Amino acid sequence: MPNTRKICNFNCIYCECGWTYNSVSNEKLPSSSEVKELLENKLQNMKQLSQPLDVLTFAGNGEPTMHPEFSKIIDDTILLRNKYFPGVKIAVLSNSSLIHKKEVFEALNKIEMNILKIDSAFEDTCRLLNKPVGHFSISELIERFQLFKGKIIIQTMFIKGIFEGTEFDNTTEKEVNAWYEIIKKIKPSHVMIYTIARDTPVEGIKKIPLRKLNEIAAGIKKLGITASVSD
Repeated sequence: MPNTRKICNFNCIYCECGWTYNSVSNEKLPSSSEVKELLENKLQNMKQLSQPLDVLTFAGNGEPTMHPEFSKIIDDTILLRNKYFPGVKIAVLSNSSLIHKKEVFEALNKIEMNILKIDSAFEDTCRLLNKPVGHFSISELIERFQLFKGKIIIQTMFIKGIFEGTEFDNTTEKEVNAWYEIIKKIKPSHVMIYTIARDTPVEGIKKIPLRKLNEIAAGIKKLGITASVSD
């Protein structure tokens, strides 16, 4: 992603990167060869200095799977990881919007930490919180999640507040119980539960207390699925 502005096909009201003003960009994205060269230089330097490396993570200023050479970049990253830091995990943080693309699905299946977002079991709530561009269907998304056959980590942001006159809270009993049901269907290897930790583009979004997040996580653990909480 360019470092001058955010490029994403979501416009989440809680995004720490701010609003998405355009879902596409005329800016030149770094090519896969440029990414490979820069990454190899960094890994080579870290290796020489005996610096530790925990995880290679794709995230940041937008949606990484929107890059037209995403699958090639993942392949190159796997090769470089194996060369310099074998055993280190590769992670991708994604809003899940492009997993219907064969090349994206296959690339995510190759990495150890395929972290995909879903913030509610209800389409109206997702549309309010995430403001997706173009076609969006919760039922289709769940079906695609299931195709990973458990090789998936689900990440969910829990918040409450008011946006454009509409009150929202995805920690209500109705919301959480419906979310548990889709987690049962997806059968992820792990669930990441979190709330806002930085400034948001919308005022009035409220952070969910740690006690409530732990309660939600306890319900996931009852399903036999591990869960982690960040506040």
